[in-house]
Order: sequence, then structure tokens, then C-alpha cells
Amino acid sequence: MIKNAAKKIYIILIFIFLYAPIFTLIVLSFNASRTRAKWGGFTVKWYVELFKNDAIMQALFNTLLIAFIASVTATIIGTIACISIMNLKKRTRALVIGITNIPMLNADIVTGISLMLLFISMGLRFGMGTILLSHITFCIPYVILSVMPRMKQLNPHTYEAALDLGAGPVYGFFKVVFPDILPGVLSGFLMAFTMSLDDFIITHFTKGAGVDTLSTKIYTEVKKGIKPEMYALSTLIFITVLILLLLVNKNPDEKTTKQLKSEKH
Repeated sequence: MIKNAAKKIYIILIFIFLYAPIFTLIVLSFNASRTRAKWGGFTVKWYVELFKNDAIMQALFNTLLIAFIASVTATIIGTIACISIMNLKKRTRALVIGITNIPMLNADIVTGISLMLLFISMGLRFGMGTILLSHITFCIPYVILSVMPRMKQLNPHTYEAALDLGAGPVYGFFKVVFPDILPGVLSGFLMAFTMSLDDFIITHFTKGAGVDTLSTKIYTEVKKGIKPEMYALSTLIFITVLILLLLVNKNPDEKTTKQLKSEKH
């Protein structure tokens, strides 16, 4: 009894530490008072003000645009890289995989400064382009990490059989190989999208004047005091992600239930 009670208390404490800050943020987004120390009554005016704030909307648009383009590009490059790596010899493959893992272990501030110095030496103008290049660069290793396990599970003879039966290399890849690695590709895309969406340090070092993402915009606002509109925006992002997670987790259960029913019949 004591052991079970201790387990329940332990789990409850974990959930409190994880979700109490988010719950506080959601409550403050409906606070009529601008100060966080005083409850001024319930209101939704900060959500209305949010969509009227051009600076925040522009930062949100920049963030989503960069995250989408960077994740799509990194997914394509990372998937091609995985195919190439699998065709290498065993020792060379292990060496290349080790090299691709280094950027993930490297500190973000080192990566950010390195990319900043590279862009300066190349004479590139800092702005959306440099941010996009930076995000593609640090997202590629995460895509490789997601796709590589699926590539290792592939049976190479299946692709060879498709070629022997008359399929072209491209057609054979999309008909035989790609469906098998698709879960890894989707996982890599989502991871790249999340990492790009969440990045601050590398973006801070590679962005130009007048260009902001949500992370850099919030950092700027902290110096002057975070506006309540930011609480509203964070709440909307959290609710959107929560709904997506619920939908993703719901669909497999429905498919499994349908399969079990069909097997019974």
C-alpha cells in the first residue's frame, strides 16, 4: 500500500512540475490585468490584441515559414544522405554516421557562432536566407538519425527484384523502398520542424536586423517586459499541439479496432 501510494505521489509531482508552468501561462492569458502578480478578472482581449499586433504576427509567419521550408529541405537531403550512406562500406559508413552525429552533440552557441563567421566570410547578407540555411544545416542530422534505422531494416533484395522485373531506379525506389522508410521520413520531418520552430541561439546569431522569429521576438520583449499577447500566443500554440497529438494517437487506435472487428467477422 505504502509503495503504491509513493508511486502515485511521485507521478503526481512529475505532472505538477511539468504542467504547472503551462497552466499558469494559460491562466495569465485570460487575466485582464497586465501585471502577473494581480488577477484583474477574466478577459479574452489579449487574444483579440494578438491578431492586431503586426509585429507578433510577422514573427509567427517567419517562424512557420522557415520551419516548414527548412524541415522539407532537410528531410529530402537527409533521406538522400541515408541512401548514400547505406551504400558505403561498413567502416566508412560507421565513420560517416559518427561525423553526422557531431552537430547534435555540439553546443548550439558554437554552431551559431561558426555559421555566423562562415556567412561573414562568404559575404552573405544576414536575413531570412541565412536563418533558413542555418536551420537546414542543423536539421539534417536529426533527419538522418530518424531515417537510418528504417534504412537498416530494409531488404535490399526487394529493390533488386523490382529492377529485375523491369522497374526503373526511380520508380522502383518510390514503389518499393520509400513506403518502407516513410515512417522514418515523417518522423524526421516532424523532428526537424520541431527543432527549427524551437531554435533561438542559432537564429539569434544568424538573423539580420529587422528579421525576427517568435523566439527572438520573445527575447526582445523580455527586456521591456513580456506583453500579455505573448501568453495568448503561447496558449494557442500549446492547444494546437495538444489537439494534433490527440488526433495522431486516436487514429491508430481506430485502425486497430477496425482490424480486430474485421478479423472476428
